[in-house]
Amino acid sequence: MSKRIIYQCLGVAFLASCLSACVVPVKVVEKNASKNTPESFNNSQDSTNTAKTKWKDYFTDPNLASLIETALSNNQELNITLQEIEISQNEIKAREGEYLPFVRLGGGAGVEKVSRYTSKGASDDMSEIKPGKRTPEILPDVYFGASASWEVDIWHKLRNARKVAVMNYLASIEGKNFLVTNIVSEIANSYYELMALDNQLEIVQKNIGILNSALSIIKQEKEAAKVTELAVRRFEAEVFKAQSLQYEIQQKIVETENRINFLVGRFPQRVQRDSQQFHSLVPNKILAGLPSQLLENRPDVRQAELKLEAAKLDISVARANFYPSLGLSAFVGIRAFNPLLLANIPAALVSSLAGDMIGPLVNKRAITATYKNASAKQIQAVYDYERTILNAYIEVTNQLSNIDNLEKNYAMKSKQVEALTKSNDISLKLFTSARADYMEVLLTQRDVLDSRIELVETRMKQMNALVNTYRALGGGWK
Repeated sequence: MSKRIIYQCLGVAFLASCLSACVVPVKVVEKNASKNTPESFNNSQDSTNTAKTKWKDYFTDPNLASLIETALSNNQELNITLQEIEISQNEIKAREGEYLPFVRLGGGAGVEKVSRYTSKGASDDMSEIKPGKRTPEILPDVYFGASASWEVDIWHKLRNARKVAVMNYLASIEGKNFLVTNIVSEIANSYYELMALDNQLEIVQKNIGILNSALSIIKQEKEAAKVTELAVRRFEAEVFKAQSLQYEIQQKIVETENRINFLVGRFPQRVQRDSQQFHSLVPNKILAGLPSQLLENRPDVRQAELKLEAAKLDISVARANFYPSLGLSAFVGIRAFNPLLLANIPAALVSSLAGDMIGPLVNKRAITATYKNASAKQIQAVYDYERTILNAYIEVTNQLSNIDNLEKNYAMKSKQVEALTKSNDISLKLFTSARADYMEVLLTQRDVLDSRIELVETRMKQMNALVNTYRALGGGWK
């Protein structure tokens, strides 16, 4: 058989292996995400959006603004996220370096003893041909030079891997923005809750004073035999109940302050606030804009979109594993069996250049599984993206409805407090003139306390709804 036929057979075998390696055994269909959103919120076509307002302009309370400013510098979770962004940025550099040539500089030394009964040993034994020219049995080897290797990215596998790293880096930035939004809203909600608790504590303390005054009157009435011991005990029990509620509120104040301190990244201390201004707080007017603006304003939506793009590129990277890879390697340096001969140039110069193309031929289970996993993750990313959009729209819709209902609720609560306050004054006058039972005074006073506390809670819920709507629209991270 001639050499030509042998070379032809080897060439056919090589091409067959390459063609076999290029076959992708599993066809994967990429799922496209739907970006469709309803046309409007509550049939409004106004595109003005409160989310574009910076948080410093949205929260005008200087104490609250100071807390947010400190949290954006000291919050531990946010600082951890910033380090994750740094890690993602370094990952881009690592992926970029994979498709560039690797050049190394180094050297080595060693000794080798070759058996005379091998082909190399027999060829080194020149004693039979030229007496005295026999190669030494133990031969040193010293070399120094530069080596290079490069995987030619013919299928863009390595470049797509770098693009995946870029997408993940951008997604980590959006994750940081979403965390900032949540931190801002959580501090604002806790701050308004703290102001509400201060006002509730003041209401309870005033109520304790009123109950003590009423208790004194009841005791005088008992001495005059106008009421029994039962009335005294009932009023004393009501005083104890109010005092117990006072301590509960004080504990809530401590916990709320420390929740804010944790978010701000500091040890427990008093949170500066002006709770006297709580009832004069005027809820801001929220402009929801259009639902399609959520795709631009919400960091979590943009993060999900970037992860979806990364998942699509991961499929391309996994697909490229089925194709043969082309690698080049080279070496340039000096080499000799005696270190003193290394300087003998060009005789000591050594160089090499090689290329190889390798592709999978048999047992592709690992790369096939990787390919299928990439496809499944891409479909997961599609569903996650669509779910994030749906959740964003529902959050905004719920909060807009909440704002409207809380406004009406606060108006009714205000009228309730006004009516009960008047009835309380009337019940006290009737009781002192012996025209009303002590139970009417007691129950009326209890209703007044409950209604005032509920009014404060409703105002707090109003402020929280404004904060949550601002967050749901995508505000707070700019």
